[in-house]
Amino acid sequence: MTRRDMLKLATFAAALLTTTALFSSNHALAQDKKWKIGFSQVTTIEPWRAQFNKDIIAEAAKHPEVELIITDGEDKTEKQVADVENLIRQEVDALLVSPKESAGLTGVVQQAIDAKIPVFVLDRNVDTKDYTQFVGGDNKLIGRAAGEYAVELLGGKGKAAGNVVEIWGGMGTQPAHDRHDGFHEFTDKEPGIKYLLDQQSGDWKQDQAYNIMANALKTNEKIDLVYGHNDPMAYGAYLAAKDVGREKDIKFIGIDGLPNEGVQMVNKGELTATFTYVTPGAEGLRQAIKFLNGEKVEKTITLPTEKVTKDNAAKILKDNGL
Repeated sequence: MTRRDMLKLATFAAALLTTTALFSSNHALAQDKKWKIGFSQVTTIEPWRAQFNKDIIAEAAKHPEVELIITDGEDKTEKQVADVENLIRQEVDALLVSPKESAGLTGVVQQAIDAKIPVFVLDRNVDTKDYTQFVGGDNKLIGRAAGEYAVELLGGKGKAAGNVVEIWGGMGTQPAHDRHDGFHEFTDKEPGIKYLLDQQSGDWKQDQAYNIMANALKTNEKIDLVYGHNDPMAYGAYLAAKDVGREKDIKFIGIDGLPNEGVQMVNKGELTATFTYVTPGAEGLRQAIKFLNGEKVEKTITLPTEKVTKDNAAKILKDNGL
């Protein structure tokens, strides 16, 4: 064997030893974990979902006894179902799931429940009550707050008047229906308020909302207020109006209120208001750990909301270091 061949063999052996050591180290690290918790996220593209993941990862870092496995459903029900099935096969100690669609995820959530895995449903519910706990905001309550403020912006109770464009989130998601129903509890009482669109879905996405608003602007000379079921869609509508020079004539209301997104938009005067919709990642993980440690948990945890306008946006940004 030549000296060059001996050097190659020694290099290969060293690399193999290093790889084995790394695997053993990672394996040992996993062995040290007390709980394996799986989290099925619907998508990581939307800003609110990205913050959701950041929050749950930050919380997991506080719990060295937890091994957190996060999957990305890529905004596809079938992919998310497969993700949950895979987490069940991995025999996670607890499952956290934020469904794309309530009906589409119910079956696989029930499979987890039947496998004796405690399930914590986050943000969007499923069509069963057999889960361990639901953690999320009250979307109907937030919708009511948005509707009440819309009435105020359009002239006040009993006098409100104007043309309203509502841009829905995903039609198959319960939050979209709740945000619609809550909003209309106030606005439907005002005969002067007219709705210009019939359940137009922007699927929670800015670009789709832009297209919906662009078409609405072409066919309606007067639009007084836009209610987007989240901030990206409200902002997409704002951009469409700005592109034709009509943004100053319209009030824009959104939901989510992330400091680096919706609150910034309000502070800049792009949105008139947003309503905070706190991500349930951190609280959901805390509740799962609490349950696994033998403590009792409530069936439902409702996270608070806050109205954000130009009056308090700057303070919220300052409080968040922005």
